[in-house]
Amino acid sequence: MRIDEIAPLAAALLDNLRKVMIGAPQTLELVTAAALCRGHVLLEDMPGTGKTTLARSFAASVGGTFARIQFTPDLLPADITGMTVFRPQTGAFEFLKGPVFTDVLLADEINRATPRTQSALLECMEERQVTENGVTYPMSSTFLVIATQNPVETQGTFPLPEAQLDRFLMRLSLGLPSREEAVALLRRFRQDQPLAALQPVVTRAQWEEAAALIPSCQVSEDLMRYLAAFCEAARDPKLVRLGPSPRAMLQWMRAGQALAVIRGRDYVIPDDLKELAVPVLAHRLILRGWDTGDTAAQFLTELKEWVPVPTEVRA
Repeated sequence: MRIDEIAPLAAALLDNLRKVMIGAPQTLELVTAAALCRGHVLLEDMPGTGKTTLARSFAASVGGTFARIQFTPDLLPADITGMTVFRPQTGAFEFLKGPVFTDVLLADEINRATPRTQSALLECMEERQVTENGVTYPMSSTFLVIATQNPVETQGTFPLPEAQLDRFLMRLSLGLPSREEAVALLRRFRQDQPLAALQPVVTRAQWEEAAALIPSCQVSEDLMRYLAAFCEAARDPKLVRLGPSPRAMLQWMRAGQALAVIRGRDYVIPDDLKELAVPVLAHRLILRGWDTGDTAAQFLTELKEWVPVPTEVRA
């Protein structure tokens, strides 16, 4: 596969997702970009907006395996990663793999589990492996976590710690449909369930090959300096208690590469990075006096206006 063959592949995937999903075109594109650069996605939205449907549709479209974990306060780490059991028949211990051994994992209402249980995902998301009793078990190289949480309801929830939030490449929202989109949704689901008939348009091997090509997308020296300058400005100690980490900066660059390739380019432009600034960085920031996502998004939006953007110099 060549890098210029990824854009048609992504277009076919997005067209397939739109057979089920109505509206939110930017969110669908960004989820695709996140998956291409092996990142994970946190969908923060009201119940019933299609978060679970999106995860299931994506898994079906790439021909991958799908697993769902309903996070609750009594969920244990072993319920996620798996556990070692003794088999009397053989007199040996055997590791029973948990639901994380899949291609697409839906972590539904992730903030309802305790911090101890949430932390079970840290190694899985970062290193794509599970370590049990000193033995490491590799996971799928295309492992993708799509986690959901309700931004309004707080009763019986445990806020995600910063270390967990930093493992998510993007925080996105599907939002509510417009009136026209709502009518189209009713029309589409009136008599049938399009998700049940959704067929893969990309093989798992193709997706893995495409993901391996994303780092070859060109990022100029000027753009790398822009990334560094922006993240430095976003760590202003007078305004920010916790700013973007080096991992956040690297993931921002990688997301820019994936978005550029999806849009048919083998090089990143400033607009790619500016569009991704809020989805990639807002959930990683804690501002002094205010720590809500909306305030962080506003801060980053203003920051985009005054951090100098590299421009092409014509001879």
